[in-house]
Amino acid sequence: MSNTRVLLLLEPEVPEAVAPCCPPLTERPLSAEEAERTARMFKALGDPVRLRLFSLVASHEGGEACVCDISDVGVSQPTVSHHLKKLKEAGLLSSERRGTWVYYRVEPSVVAAMGQMLGSAMS
Repeated sequence: MSNTRVLLLLEPEVPEAVAPCCPPLTERPLSAEEAERTARMFKALGDPVRLRLFSLVASHEGGEACVCDISDVGVSQPTVSHHLKKLKEAGLLSSERRGTWVYYRVEPSVVAAMGQMLGSAMS
C-alpha cells in the first residue's frame, strides 16, 4: 500500500479583464446590457468614499496603489475593503495580491471609455 497522495495544483488567479463601459452617448442609444454595466460604474463612483479611493488609486505614483497607502480616508479598514471591493465589482479597479498586501490599479481603458462617453455628450 502506497502513502502517495495526489495534490491538485490551482491555476494562478488571472485578473479579470475589464471591458470599456459603452459607446459615446451621442453615437447611439445604449443597449440594456451597456446601460446596466455603465450604471454600476457610476453608482460605485456616486459614493464620496469610493470616489476618493478611486481618485487616490488613479493619481498614485506608478498607476497602482497598495491598500496600505490609501486606507486613510476617514473610515475603518473593513469599510475601505468593502468600498474597494465594490469598485472592483463595478469594473473600475483591478487588483493583485503581493504577499500580505493587495495592490489596486485603475484600468486606463475604462477611464478613457467613460471620458469619451461623457466628453462627446457634452460637445
